Amino acid sequence: MKTKLLLPNHFKTPGWIILIPSALLGLFIIISDYEFKFLDMKVFTIYSGSGVFQDPVLFGMIKANLTGTLVGVLFLIGAIFVAFSKEKSEDEFIAKVRLESLLWATYINYGVLIFCFLFFYEFEFLYVMIFNMFTILIFFIIRFYYILYRAKKSLSHEK
Repeated sequence: MKTKLLLPNHFKTPGWIILIPSALLGLFIIISDYEFKFLDMKVFTIYSGSGVFQDPVLFGMIKANLTGTLVGVLFLIGAIFVAFSKEKSEDEFIAKVRLESLLWATYINYGVLIFCFLFFYEFEFLYVMIFNMFTILIFFIIRFYYILYRAKKSLSHEK
């Protein structure tokens, strides 16, 4: 089956190598509220107005810690590589599972988001929205690989 928009299969291994450590590091950073001090630096921003004692900055430089940014970008790159790399034998069944998993992940993601709109408020809702950026890829990867695992397991039992 010809799939134009999927990455080549060899992206999957580097994807897992990036995804797993960045996910673990991200969880550690969330739980401990830790930042690497060597990632404190001046960075370009389009807009920054969140400082209590600072004037808003439009198209300028600000001092920021890039720990969360770096871990988030690495997680997204790894998750995209894992989620959207071709399988070794990409056929109609895998394409169907891929589409159904993406649809399922979208439904679950927005179900969780509706729940959070109803039960989280103020600053905690900001954390929910940050986490929500990653959940659709997480849900997709979990379901897609679970269905493939189940399919391979059922095939091995038939032999």
